[in-house]
Amino acid sequence: MSLVISISGIRGTIGGTPGNGLTPIDTVQFVSAYAAWLRERSGKEKPSVALGRDARISGPLVEKLVTATLSAMGLDVYQLGLATTPTVEMAVTKAEADGGIILTASHNPAQWNALKLLNERGEFLSAIDGEAILERVRTNDYSYADIKNLGTIKPLEGMDVQHINQVVNLDLVDVKKIKEKRFRVAIDCVNSVGGIILPDLLKALGVHEVVELYCEPTGDFPHNPEPLPEHLGAISETMSRVKADVGFVVDPDVDRLAIVCEDGSMFGEEYTLVAVSDYVLSRTPGNTASNLSSTRALRDVTEGFGQSYFPAAVGEVNVVETMKQHHCVIGGEGNGGIIYPGLHYGRDALVGIALFLTHLARSEGTCSQLRKRYPDYFISKNKVELPPDADAGQLLSAFEREYAQYEVSTVDGVKVEMEEGWIHLRRSNTEPIIRLYAEARSSEKAEHLATEAKETIGKLLK
Repeated sequence: MSLVISISGIRGTIGGTPGNGLTPIDTVQFVSAYAAWLRERSGKEKPSVALGRDARISGPLVEKLVTATLSAMGLDVYQLGLATTPTVEMAVTKAEADGGIILTASHNPAQWNALKLLNERGEFLSAIDGEAILERVRTNDYSYADIKNLGTIKPLEGMDVQHINQVVNLDLVDVKKIKEKRFRVAIDCVNSVGGIILPDLLKALGVHEVVELYCEPTGDFPHNPEPLPEHLGAISETMSRVKADVGFVVDPDVDRLAIVCEDGSMFGEEYTLVAVSDYVLSRTPGNTASNLSSTRALRDVTEGFGQSYFPAAVGEVNVVETMKQHHCVIGGEGNGGIIYPGLHYGRDALVGIALFLTHLARSEGTCSQLRKRYPDYFISKNKVELPPDADAGQLLSAFEREYAQYEVSTVDGVKVEMEEGWIHLRRSNTEPIIRLYAEARSSEKAEHLATEAKETIGKLLK
C-alpha cells in the first residue's frame, strides 16, 4: 500500500492501514484540514466547495467520505459528480465557490485515488498554502460544526455543456473550418470521464464522425491509463483501419492530451504543446512557458515568432505562476498538458483538442505532415538510486560545479543547457532517487548525455 502526501493534496492506493494507504481516516483528516484552511482564507462562516470525480471504481466511496466531511466542517458542497479536472476548475469560478476538490489519481492505475485541491480561482494551491494545510493535518488543527451549522450538499448540473460552449466560442477555435474538413476522429477515453464529454465536444466542433474507443465511464481501465505510446496499441491500430484523420487520447481526468496521426504513428506527447503553441502564436503574439523537463522544441517555435520562452519548475502550479509573471499566451507541460489563459489557468485537454483541430484544418495537410514541421528532439528519462547516506542537495550542488562551463539553472534541481541538448536532475520528494532527464536531436545523443550524467553522479558519490 502507498500514501503520498504533498502540498497539492493526497494520493494513495485504496485500502490498508491509516498512513499506509488512502483510507477513510486519511481522507477525512486531510479534507478536514483543507476545510479549516478554506474557512480562514475566505473569512466566511460557511464557505463553499465545488466537488467532482473521475470514473475510477473507488470514486463513489471517496466522494461520500469527502461530501460528509465537508458538510460536517460546515461547508456547502456543489457536487458535479463525474467530471473532468478542468471542468471542476472552471466550476469553482462559475459557482463563485471558495475552493474545489477533484477526486482523481490522474494517470495512476485503478487502485489509486487522490484529492486534488483548488483555491477560489480554480487553480492548484501554492507551496505556501499547501504547507499550511499539511501543518493543520500534523496538528489536528480543525473543528467540526454543530448541528445547526452543518453544510449543505447540492448538485451542480450543466457544467459539461458550459465548458464545451466556452471552448467552442473561443476566438481561435474555427468551427466552420473544422466542419469543412469533415474530419473522422478516433478517441480513447480509457473508460473514464472523457467518454462523457469528448463526443459532445467533437460534435459541437463540427467533426463529421467520431470513432469511440473505451468511452464507457466504468472506471475499468482497459490499459495503463497514462497516455504513453506503449499503452496506445489499440487506437494506433484503429487509425489506419477506419481511415481516421487524427486520434486523441486522454488520461482518466482529461487534463492530458496525446495525439495519434492518421497512419497510427504517435504525434508525441511533448509535441501536443508545441503544435498548439505554434497555432496560438501565429494568431496571438506573446510569450510561452513550460516546465524545465519539457522539450526545447517549444523554445524554438516561440523564438521563431520573435517571442520569448520562459522555463518553470516542474508542477502545474509553477508553470501557471511563470505564465502569469511573464504574460504568456500559451503554456503547459510536456506530458500533453495545455494551459490556455484565454479559457482558464489549468491543463485542459478539451481546449487542446479544439485548438489542435483548428490548426490541423488550417494546415491543409495530414496530421503526420503537420508533425514534420517541428524540430525533432528525443528525451531520455532515467532515475538514479541513491545510497542511504547520500545527501541529494550536496550531490546536486557538486553536479552543478562539474558542469560550470555551461549555462546552468537551479530553479528546480539542476538543469544544464548545452548546444547539443540539455540534462536535468531533480531530487524526488518521496524516494531516495534522482530523476535524470536528457534531451538531444537524436535518441543516441540523448542516451549519451544521460550516460555521461550518470557516470558523473557515480564519481561524485564516491
